Amino acid sequence: MSQLKVEVRSIPPMHELLEHPSFGSLQQHRTYTEAKQLLKNCVDQVRAQLLQDVWEGALPSTDPRQFIDELYQLVLQQASEQTPTTLYRVVNGTGTVLHTNFGRARLSEHVMDHVTHIATSYSNLEYDVDKGERGSRTQHVEKLLCSLTGAEAALVVNNNAASVYFVLNCFAKGKEVVVSRGELVEIGGSFRVSSIMEESGALLREVGTTNRTHVKDYAEVIREETAMLMKVHTSNFKTIGFTKSVSVDELVQCKRDTPHVLVYEDVGSGVLYDYRAHGIGDEPTVAEAVKAGCDLVSFSGDKLLGGVQAGFIVGKREYIDQLKRHQLARVLRVDKLTLAATEATLRLWASDENDQLHIPTHQMLLATQAELQKRVEAFADRLLHKAPQLGFNVTAEACTSRVGGGTMPDVELPSYALALAVSDVNSWVTALRKRALPVIGRVYQDRLLFDFRTISKDEEVLLLEALLEV
Repeated sequence: MSQLKVEVRSIPPMHELLEHPSFGSLQQHRTYTEAKQLLKNCVDQVRAQLLQDVWEGALPSTDPRQFIDELYQLVLQQASEQTPTTLYRVVNGTGTVLHTNFGRARLSEHVMDHVTHIATSYSNLEYDVDKGERGSRTQHVEKLLCSLTGAEAALVVNNNAASVYFVLNCFAKGKEVVVSRGELVEIGGSFRVSSIMEESGALLREVGTTNRTHVKDYAEVIREETAMLMKVHTSNFKTIGFTKSVSVDELVQCKRDTPHVLVYEDVGSGVLYDYRAHGIGDEPTVAEAVKAGCDLVSFSGDKLLGGVQAGFIVGKREYIDQLKRHQLARVLRVDKLTLAATEATLRLWASDENDQLHIPTHQMLLATQAELQKRVEAFADRLLHKAPQLGFNVTAEACTSRVGGGTMPDVELPSYALALAVSDVNSWVTALRKRALPVIGRVYQDRLLFDFRTISKDEEVLLLEALLEV
């Protein structure tokens, strides 16, 4: 540290240090707050050493213009000596918005501010401040869920597979659940609806065929042992051609004369916003299923809802109350951080359209090709300005993005990407993947593409740094 010598008053202010390109390297496996604190600690150490040198009569010698570069050498050296985490950030340039391997939905800074606030403090997680007595942790999100979906009551568990298991175990254990053969889906990791049903204790009663199921198929099998008519939204695949499925409205009418039978739909993706209005997919909203008369509806929190991993169950109060009293409610309940992130995300959905765009998933899905083209072209100019002798072609190119996460499998979003025509594309892929901060793109026709739909504006400097390094 002794080589860092300037006058103490010449140490640059923190905002100037934060604007230095090397700050991006410091954020590779750290949050912005962690990187800033590490930098501040190092500046404090240098300031203390300089004061000691002055006290001992040593004269400052380093050119102030070199000071920042030398300071960052010291900071990065200290950072490299720290034990790295095994779960760290990557830059997703694949264009798949809800990339399951990369953690699906990104959270906004607004949401994370609330999570940090709750995580670093005591909270009223299970305390009713008005009454001065124990409260329910569900209350923090239940009203929001009901307002957004039109349901009478709501419950949150740790993921949507848990939602399905919970509903089946509570209402259909040892009884029959009628499901169309065309809706016996398999989700990621070889988890199947039929297997979850078996584990829950419910008895599967298949009706119809793979491609066509009619109302009469359900009606003909309803009997005393029937507990539920279940509809599973096939959000991760599409069947086209000679097909027929039964709507929720039809199922509700079908069981009208058998009040002991419930209608339950697992809508999967958790759509609160009607993307069909923008020509994006044909996913039904949760509110539509509730309005159609479903007794219970379940959906995910980290897909199109744009939040953290969680499973939501909404529906009629009498059934939600039964779930709340069930012993599995404690087994499957979520923690305070999940609730904090969920509450903050739902509040954004309950706000106006501008606030909704603070949800990264929502913003990425609605980004237009023209907007992305401008960003890519500006980035290409910056890259060529930084390294005019690259030795390969850099172009801005039209492409298509995917929604991902087992959602809207047939939807292609018009997008724009940075295309690199490098001589050995595989070596580039490997080098970028094995950096301290991995940058993942996709290969198309022997070119390396970085789709800017999934690269946020604040990640552009990280991509630029990575490309210049490689």
